Amino acid sequence: MADRSEIDFTYSLTDRVIRLSLGELADFSGAKYDGDFSLSLEQAQRRKHEYVAEQIGIGPGRRVLDLGCGWGPLLDYVRRRGGTGVGVTLSSAQLAACHRQGLDVRLHDAREVTRDGFGAFDAVASLGAFEHFCSPEDYQAGRQEERYRGLFARVADLLPSSGRFYLQTMVFGRNMIPREQIDMEALQGIPPRDTDEWYIALLGRQFPGSWLPFGQEQVVGCAEPHFRVVSSVSGRLDYIETIRQWNARIGARSLRKTLLKLRLLPRWLTSSDFRLAFTSGVSANQVCFQRELLDHYRLVFEKR
Repeated sequence: MADRSEIDFTYSLTDRVIRLSLGELADFSGAKYDGDFSLSLEQAQRRKHEYVAEQIGIGPGRRVLDLGCGWGPLLDYVRRRGGTGVGVTLSSAQLAACHRQGLDVRLHDAREVTRDGFGAFDAVASLGAFEHFCSPEDYQAGRQEERYRGLFARVADLLPSSGRFYLQTMVFGRNMIPREQIDMEALQGIPPRDTDEWYIALLGRQFPGSWLPFGQEQVVGCAEPHFRVVSSVSGRLDYIETIRQWNARIGARSLRKTLLKLRLLPRWLTSSDFRLAFTSGVSANQVCFQRELLDHYRLVFEKR
């Protein structure tokens, strides 16, 4: 999976800009509009948290694990509902931000959480972290499903019988380049601009060390030995709107953000991957959702 340095590249470098734009408890996973795009970003994110709470049972006395907790918005929601939340992240900046909010978050690989180290949980959630659990190298070596099966086995061991796991993740969509036509060497270079390959390559620069599952079917198949699917809903259109609102807020000019961005100038000058990732002038994930190279699913699993 993406290692600590790769997660730091994606999330820690931009930490202060994101918090200035989205708040100290920045919610950096797809919101839930259900087609009502008159909702504010905050309303749609709250609707998502309410949906997760309904699906896995977040409330007083419930102990909930958040795998890849980001800046802690779901953990804060668990706390406000009277539950106990524990989160893990590989981003040092996210860890510090969560600790400032008094949240129980640990710098730990989400795939290596065990009952011995963390105890048992009533429910587990992961919103937007599953994308990082398989690397391009794992995919090329044929280990993608092994990685996912291992994660589901560990999560199952943390839960009681019939315990629930909420998983929200991007996947490759129906228009993704067919597997037999994927040229990993070309994607690690710079394909012709505006082609599907170029946008996938750009995503690879923004999220180094990360490779997506091929549709919800691959995810569900890997979960099958331990979980049954309770619900599966596509949130692709919701994610397009979420990204639109994120971009508007992150792109809004302010002196503080300008000064923070200037601190990244040395990285921009010395790293072609950084320049491609953050200054290409396009929102690669938004375009990929629009072209249906990507899809987005909210999956609810119940332990067998």
